[in-house]
Amino acid sequence: MARRPDDDYDYLFKVVLIGDSGVGKSNLLSRFTRNEFCLESKSTIGVEFATRTLQVEGRTVKAQIWDTAGQERYRAITSAYYRGALGALLVYDVTKPMTFDNVSRWLKELRDHADSNIVIMLIGNKTDLKHLRAVATEDAQSYAEKEGLSFIETSALEATNVEKAFQTILSEIYRIISKKSLNSEEPAAAAANIKEGKAIVVGESEANSKKPCCSSS
Repeated sequence: MARRPDDDYDYLFKVVLIGDSGVGKSNLLSRFTRNEFCLESKSTIGVEFATRTLQVEGRTVKAQIWDTAGQERYRAITSAYYRGALGALLVYDVTKPMTFDNVSRWLKELRDHADSNIVIMLIGNKTDLKHLRAVATEDAQSYAEKEGLSFIETSALEATNVEKAFQTILSEIYRIISKKSLNSEEPAAAAANIKEGKAIVVGESEANSKKPCCSSS
């Protein structure tokens, strides 16, 4: 049987979304993978992921983006959630200082559970709410530089910098994977395993049963 076009890719990169509940992780996911935004989106229960295939540095990459709820009661999910992740988007809400204050806790959890070489990007979301901004861009930028993270501000509502954020982290992951493949045969084999989909923890058939929550914008 011929493979579906969606299965025709060079690499499969797992990227996780982390951060407090309500910062817009699910809408960043839906904006990137389906170009949708749900104004009345509710807290994510458990874990879901969505995929999108795109070109990165001339290669076809299937991005598998995982989303989980930020509430503490779901923390038991996280060890499996982080397993096999090559990138992480650490999201806070620019209108809620507490979500930025909690970034350090999320970063510690990420570094405790994820691979030491994981690519991390700090994202300040909801820049469309200009009149409610409470976290200065400069503060987040300096924090990111101190911790060695890349940084960008986004608006899932207005689709501002969402594509750029995902493209940036996927490009960085690709550069690291390519460099490892050149330097050692063992990481090259690991990269091949990524394409085989061995990083997947949750069955795709289960995850793909999720239905879009609203119409395309």
